[in-house]
Amino acid sequence: MDRDLSFPAGSGEAAGGEGNPGDTNMERDPLPSLRSPKVTTSTQGRVEVVTFGCRLNTYESEAMQRHAEEAGLGEVIIVNTCAVTGEATRQARQSIRKIAREKPNARIVVTGCAAQVEPETFAAMPEVSQVVGNHEKMKAETWAGLRDFGVGSSEKVLVNDIMAVKETAVHLIDGMRGRTRAFVQVQNGCDHRCTFCIIPYGRGNSRSVPMGAVVEQVRTLVEHGSREVVLTGVDITSYGKDLPGEPKLGTLVKGLLRHVPELERLRISSIDSVEADDDLLDVIASESRLMPHLHLSLQAGDDMVLKRMKRRHLRADAIAFCEQVKRLRPDMVFGADIIAGFPTETEEMFARSLAIVEECTLTHLHVFPFSPRPGTPAARMPQVARDVVKDRARRLREKGEAALLKHLAGEVGARRNVLVETNQLGRTEGFTLVRFTGEVTPGTIVPTTIAGHDGKDLLAA
Repeated sequence: MDRDLSFPAGSGEAAGGEGNPGDTNMERDPLPSLRSPKVTTSTQGRVEVVTFGCRLNTYESEAMQRHAEEAGLGEVIIVNTCAVTGEATRQARQSIRKIAREKPNARIVVTGCAAQVEPETFAAMPEVSQVVGNHEKMKAETWAGLRDFGVGSSEKVLVNDIMAVKETAVHLIDGMRGRTRAFVQVQNGCDHRCTFCIIPYGRGNSRSVPMGAVVEQVRTLVEHGSREVVLTGVDITSYGKDLPGEPKLGTLVKGLLRHVPELERLRISSIDSVEADDDLLDVIASESRLMPHLHLSLQAGDDMVLKRMKRRHLRADAIAFCEQVKRLRPDMVFGADIIAGFPTETEEMFARSLAIVEECTLTHLHVFPFSPRPGTPAARMPQVARDVVKDRARRLREKGEAALLKHLAGEVGARRNVLVETNQLGRTEGFTLVRFTGEVTPGTIVPTTIAGHDGKDLLAA
């Protein structure tokens, strides 16, 4: 699954407890604070949205907020949840209780993956006025129909069978409020069943947005000032299998860049490397507007662990892919998710995960200490002792920190075009944070010489 988590780079544990990324190819995007938010909050008029988790959730929150505003809802707070870990669900419940204390007159609507998977959990909370499923939340008529909820409503739960959903439609928006880059959903759902992942049951089976609709959405965003667009979804390398002619992700990327020449920067949120198609590799090699950063869903560096996870690649596949991409695009920067302490993992198996950091030249590492997610096969496997899991996660994070330091040192003296995201922070083409000494204008792209680093961020001259 190609899900983009908003948990902080570096550690699932640091994000508020232990957890797994799900079958995630998702690259964390720590906006708007650019450091470590677990939650993004957006307020417009009397409608507020609190977003947990992934970039796809961020995109959907924007669409929901607009639907709710157009429906004329009163003081409403929408909580868009994440189910990637049990901890994420716990944090959502905690946040709901806090919101209810601070804003007792607001009506709270809960939606997202946790609401889809565990609707009864949230329906049982007295603070919650309505529970809305992942499919229903994207319909304008859902929000229009909630004008009178809490008054004459007889159904607190509006959650249907997500597996019955066969199509995904694009939701045209003209920008992402408070953000300098825009996310565009190109796909939803997942057909794979990795043994540690609950997300397919929250998102349903894979379905793609037609290419023409994606092009139209990107063109609209660019016309309204977006300098950079990120393609997002749940498993975007499965794009197109359900569309006529079965176009692949590479076909979509090439088409976007051809039909929207005004688009300055395009990012792919992350990929499952074993599903990368020839057109995607071709555009990586030939198109400078496609940013040189890929986030990979590796999860482990040992073949037996990968098989028990039901991943679709082996260790050699991941290494070969990274070597091939580096030959095609020497400035490519890789991020990856790796789970530490997966059930049955021995010290020898873990050592291979440590080694793959260097073998795949990983720079932005996201480490998840394994914890069992109820309802998944991995939860029934022989577990690794918790102290061992935490120690392996620590060692893996240290390996990632060393890899990041090496990357930062290699950037000193380089000239980079930095997309400014706050008045002092921005990102390079390779998605590395840059800190400016003076104020700069968000939304601008600033040619910058890298003068140094502070161990976490690059420092502009």
